[in-house]
Amino acid sequence: MTDLTWPGAHLRPGRRRRRPAPAPVPDARRRLVALLVVLALIFAAVVVRLAAVQGPGGRRFALVGRAQRLHSAVIPAERGAIVDRNGEALALSTRRRTVWADPQAVRDPAGAARALAPILHESEASLRDRLTSPGGFVYLARKVEDPVADAVADLHLPGVSLLDEPKRVDPSGPLAAPVLGDVGLDDEGLSGLELQYQRQLAGSPGQLVVEKDPGGRDIASGVHELRAPAPGQQLVLTLDRSMQYETERVLADQIVASHARAGIAIVMDPGSGEVLAMANLVAGEAGRPPGPSADNMAVTRVYEPGSVNKMITMSAALQEGVVTPSDTLVVPDHVNVADGTFHDAEPHGTQAMSISRIVADSSNVGTIMVARRLGRDQLHRYLQAFGLADRTDLRFPGESGGILPDPRQWSGTSIATVPIGQGVAVTALQMLSAYNTIANGGHYVAPSLVRQVVDARGRAHPVRRSPPRRVVSEQTAQAMTAMLRQVVTDGTGTAAAVPGYTIAGKTGTAEKPRADGAGYKPGAYVASFAGFVPAGSPRLSAIVVLDEPTPIYGGLVAAPVFSQLAGFGARLLGIPPDATAPQLRSGTQPQLRSGTQPQLRSGTQPAALAEEPAVATTLGPAPTSRPQ
Repeated sequence: MTDLTWPGAHLRPGRRRRRPAPAPVPDARRRLVALLVVLALIFAAVVVRLAAVQGPGGRRFALVGRAQRLHSAVIPAERGAIVDRNGEALALSTRRRTVWADPQAVRDPAGAARALAPILHESEASLRDRLTSPGGFVYLARKVEDPVADAVADLHLPGVSLLDEPKRVDPSGPLAAPVLGDVGLDDEGLSGLELQYQRQLAGSPGQLVVEKDPGGRDIASGVHELRAPAPGQQLVLTLDRSMQYETERVLADQIVASHARAGIAIVMDPGSGEVLAMANLVAGEAGRPPGPSADNMAVTRVYEPGSVNKMITMSAALQEGVVTPSDTLVVPDHVNVADGTFHDAEPHGTQAMSISRIVADSSNVGTIMVARRLGRDQLHRYLQAFGLADRTDLRFPGESGGILPDPRQWSGTSIATVPIGQGVAVTALQMLSAYNTIANGGHYVAPSLVRQVVDARGRAHPVRRSPPRRVVSEQTAQAMTAMLRQVVTDGTGTAAAVPGYTIAGKTGTAEKPRADGAGYKPGAYVASFAGFVPAGSPRLSAIVVLDEPTPIYGGLVAAPVFSQLAGFGARLLGIPPDATAPQLRSGTQPQLRSGTQPQLRSGTQPAALAEEPAVATTLGPAPTSRPQ
């Protein structure tokens, strides 16, 4: 019998036979492994980064986050005050509020700009630009008045705040403004003493640090640190506010009365060298009164001194024994020097004149005769010794050292022009310091303008000065003082007299060089007077310089100003009257004497003057080169 069977017949009925699964494909296995590796690396990177953030490197990230919350502002230091010798304030700082903003905290820049514009008197566009600028701090208005600051505060604008800042004020107005100088918006010195003593006056700024939330609100428990600013030191000057006020008042009156372009007046204590007043005024425009000059002309600008320089010429001749006060010279009406002819102010025949009379009448010819005996080298040496070749100890910003040509560069007529104060240029302070030398018995005492600097602890630090130095002997100084007294009693300077006091001084009327240095400006003169009181024991000295006055004579326009200053100063300092002083008769008017005229007669222009003019503009910027 045939066995009827087939494959799978032994399986149970109803169940089908499974086929074996195919073997995995090799490419799929590799992709799976790669995915697992990538996932593992990513996980490892996350772990490493997390460890770095949470571990040692986390401090840096914490600081970054903290910096985003911290807002800082600089608190300027209060600038030190400047006071006079009596402690009266001349310049000081007060507090004013500044409007500033944190642009990151301003919610509605356009709306804030619209609200602030009429209060701050700024355009909306300008304010909007600043309120949307990058950064966390921007100024909107600096040092505004209290009503403006209060109006801003009442707006309660998010991101807009107020900050106290110091503002420089002058309690006495423009008094001594060219000496004190200016201060910028950021309280930095720009000129004058404010610039020269910037480091001492400025102090050290402080800082305010506040922690705020993203909305610009202070975090109550956050950082709030304040480093207080250190105030600047106080500057104590030698100036006397009362003397300064009177000096400016009298000088201003004379500028108006004489139609002068400008004027300088300095008052000093000759013994100490301290400057009691230093006035610098220029004529006002369109009928306005004279006002402060742009700079301290008394030390920054030079002029040809004219006959006041004869004091140095005669002092040198006396010291070197070339002449004595009682010597007599036969003085002609004019003298020829090289290719120049020099005259006295008033025509006269040949006459015998004592050295004292030559000084009293300011004889040009007599002075030139003495200078030729002295010689150029000796004259130049004494001009240097009296301080006409160097800056003073003030070291004031922009101070000029004057113009004193080297003798090797003198022309043939220099021995005539330099002794009478032409062809040499000085500052007013240099010339007054020279007169102080005679007042001090022949000792040069360096001038001073700052007495001391007082620090925050109240400790005073005196300002150092050069020690006094002898220039001429006491005998020479006494002889010169006697000659200068005669100038005031019966010479060219009678208008400088003060009833009850002996005055020693000298007038000057000098031609004014042209701005381009090519000769002298026709009809333009500088009038001056320098002297001291009492003549026997000087307590006060002064110099007055007027630029292009009318009349042009120093004896008529500068000497009266000296008289008023000397009289006021004597009362202020309590200087007792001198019993030996001559008494002036009531109503006595000063007489125009020989020597009060310009150095050269009208129309006389020696060739030497065209060859060797001073290159300085009178009361103009100090030149950078010396005449050739």
